Amino acid sequence: MTDDAQKPQGKRERASADRRLKIRDAAMMCFLEYGFHQTGVRDIAARANVSLGNLYNHFPGKHDVLVEIAALEREELAPFVRQLSKTGPAVRQFDKFVASYAKYLSRPENVILTIEISSEAIRKPDLGQLFAENRSHLTSAIADLLRRGRDAQAFDFATDPEDAALMVLELLEGRAYHCVLNETKMRAQLPGLQMFLHAALGVKS
Repeated sequence: MTDDAQKPQGKRERASADRRLKIRDAAMMCFLEYGFHQTGVRDIAARANVSLGNLYNHFPGKHDVLVEIAALEREELAPFVRQLSKTGPAVRQFDKFVASYAKYLSRPENVILTIEISSEAIRKPDLGQLFAENRSHLTSAIADLLRRGRDAQAFDFATDPEDAALMVLELLEGRAYHCVLNETKMRAQLPGLQMFLHAALGVKS
C-alpha cells in the first residue's frame, strides 16, 4: 500500500492537490527555460521530482497543464477585476489599474509565458477559448469602469466602451512586450502611457 493510500481521505486530497500544483509550477519553469514545444513530460516530471506515472495521474499531457495555467491566470486577474469594480472617482480607479496591471504584464516571466501559450492557443481552439474568456472578464470590467466614468462626465470618448477597453489592453500588452524585449523599465514608461490614455479617453482635468 502506498503512503498516500494510508493517509486519511482529507490528507490524501490535500497531498494530491499539492502535488498537482507542484507539477504545474514545474511545467511553467520548464516552459520558461526551454519553451513549450521543447519541453517533454519527462522534463516536467524531473523538475517536479515525481514519477511519470504520478504526473500522468494529474495531467494526461502538456495540453492539460496549459488548461491548469489558464485557471491560474484567471485567479491572477481576479484582483484586477475587483480593483476596477471598486467605487470611487473613475479616473483615479483607472490610473491605479493601469499602473498595477502594467507592472504585472511587464514581468519577464509573464511575457515569455504569454508568447509560449499564445502560439499553442492558436492551434488548439479549446485552449484559446479558456484564455479568451479570461481576457473577456477583464475587458468587461474595464469597459464598465469607462462607462461609469463617461456617465459621470469624467471621460469624454465616442468609442464603444468595450472597444475602448480592448484598445487599453492592447496598448498595455504591447508596451509590456517591448519593455521586456528592449530591457527597459515599465515604471519609466508609465507616465507617458497614462498621459496618452487620458488624451485618448478624453479625461477632463
